Parts: sequence; C-alpha cells; structure tokens
Amino acid sequence: MDRTNEHSITYDEREELTELTLKPVAYIKSDFHEKFGIPRQSGLASELTATVVFTPEFRSPEAVRGLSEYSYLWLIWGFHANSPRKDGKTWSPTVRPPRLGGNTRVGVFATRSPNRPNPIGLSSVRIRSVDAAAGRILVSGADLLDGTPIYDLKPYVPYADSHPDAAGGFTDRIEYKKLSVEFPPELLNRVGTERQEGLIQVLEQDPRDAYEKKPEHVYGMIFGGQDIRFTVSGDRLTVVDVADRGNHRVKQRHASHREK
Repeated sequence: MDRTNEHSITYDEREELTELTLKPVAYIKSDFHEKFGIPRQSGLASELTATVVFTPEFRSPEAVRGLSEYSYLWLIWGFHANSPRKDGKTWSPTVRPPRLGGNTRVGVFATRSPNRPNPIGLSSVRIRSVDAAAGRILVSGADLLDGTPIYDLKPYVPYADSHPDAAGGFTDRIEYKKLSVEFPPELLNRVGTERQEGLIQVLEQDPRDAYEKKPEHVYGMIFGGQDIRFTVSGDRLTVVDVADRGNHRVKQRHASHREK
C-alpha cells in the first residue's frame, strides 16, 4: 500500500492551519487625522514625531526592558483606513506607484502599496524616548495615520537590517526631488514650535495626489488639528493659510495616493 501522501497537507488545509488573527498591542498617536499629507515612506520627515501608546493589556514596563538601548524600531501595523475598491475586490495583482507618476503598473509585491492581500504595513522609526511606566514610546519619522493599530514592535538591528549595497528596483531609476517650501513667518508662527520642522519636511515631500496635480489649485491638509492650505507651482510649494480646526477628527478623504 502506497503511504507516500498519507500525511501530506492540502493547500486548503495549510491555509486553515496558518491563518493568523492579529491583536493590536498599541496604537499610534500622530498629527495626521486623514490620509492626505502622510509621508509615503517612514523616515522621509525625520523630525515628524508621534507616540506609540500601548494598550492596557501590553502596558508592561518589563515588555520594553532594554528597548531604550536601540536607536531605531520596526513598527508592524495595519492599514485600517483603506477605502473599499470599486470592483469589490480586496486587492489587485498590480498597482500604480506615485513614484512612477501614477500611470505605470507594477506588481503589488514589488511595491509598498496599502492595497495588498493582507493590509500590513512596516515602518522604521527613530526612538526618541521610552516611558516604560506610562507605556509610551516617542518616535520620529513615522508615516502613520492617527489611531493606526500596531501589531508588533521589533528593534532595528544594524548588522542584520542594514544593506547599503541593496538594489532599490524602480525607485533607483526615479530621481527623488523635494519641493522648496515657502512658509510666511506669520503663518508658521501659528504652528507649535515643536511641530514646525516636521510639518515643513512633510510639505517638502509634495503631499498632493500623484494622479492629479493642478497648478494654482489651493490644497488643504489637516495637521495637528490645523488646516494647512497651500499651492504648488513648479517645484515650489507656498503656504497660503493656517487655520485651527480644533482637536476633533475630520472626515477622511477617499484618496488612493497613499500607494507607496
């Protein structure tokens, strides 16, 4: 009797055995209450601060013992604010990265698009401080929406995580350019001093949707409870108004420009 495949596992059984339910260990507190304006990669706005707040169940000083000895941290998180696709599908094999102008399709697994089979994100952030007693970690360089669930945290280890000679695919072929930001002092002074540098770095990244850039159009971005309005002409971004909107959440725009 041939017993070669007696204990083999089918693909359906394997999927059932390896299915994983994730539980947030923390949430991010950031100045972004909507997707528009969030940097497309972590670290691009190095002075942009956010706070990782542990849930009560995982708010243990023992759980973060030794973490302050590291400089950087990996955050594993979820794209909880993804908009439903018009075709009803949960993902697409190809996406259109903004870095390629939003018109060229590449494989979803060759990008960091949020529209993927499992909506999991990965960000490398700098550790500013660890408050073990309060269950909080102040970080900088995060590219996360306020309230984003954090499923795990892992220290960044230079000897294993750094690959200076690594090829960057299509990102190596596209020149990365920052915008020149003109921020009138009287408007900049309306922003808290601790947020000014991070906001300017965010604006330098060009927050506009890669698929629709209108010259002279006035764009609005919610940052830290304030409405930042700006125009873009060529490679220059000019802030035209800063207005307070309070601390309430604003309605999120259904924009697809968060593809990375």
